Amino acid sequence: MHARVRFLGHSVHQMLVVFPLGLLATAVVFDIIYLAGHSQVMAAVSYWLIAAGLVGGVLAAPFGTLDWLAIPSGTRAKRVGAMHGGGNVLVLLLFVASFLLRDRDYAPQLGQMAWSFAGAALAMVTAWLGGELVDRLGIGVDEDAGMNASSSLHKRHVIAGK
Repeated sequence: MHARVRFLGHSVHQMLVVFPLGLLATAVVFDIIYLAGHSQVMAAVSYWLIAAGLVGGVLAAPFGTLDWLAIPSGTRAKRVGAMHGGGNVLVLLLFVASFLLRDRDYAPQLGQMAWSFAGAALAMVTAWLGGELVDRLGIGVDEDAGMNASSSLHKRHVIAGK
């Protein structure tokens, strides 16, 4: 089942989701570096990475929702997709809490970072669920995909969800 919204033949959700995953995970890495050395620069970088990751998550979510709505009801894919999407909403909320609780002087306490650490742990689960949707259940995969498939740029409808 191919993605409902595609650009140049590829799923827009799958293109966008790498940004919040990467940005939010990197924010946690910078928090850990901050804890090790208490560099205000590391705390500031983490703060702004969280902000950018939240924006990326908000941009990716509607496209994932549109893809999920196209999955037939009563299927394992629909259930896994619901867990993936709902879990990612919770991931974003955990990072929102961490972001809002941090001081503007970029000196976060461990309790403020715990929210983002919990979000990152949950994101590992929701990312696995997303992989299950694509790799195991074939959601977002073009019907004529294969090791020798032609380029997606050769298809007639490469911009929209047709």
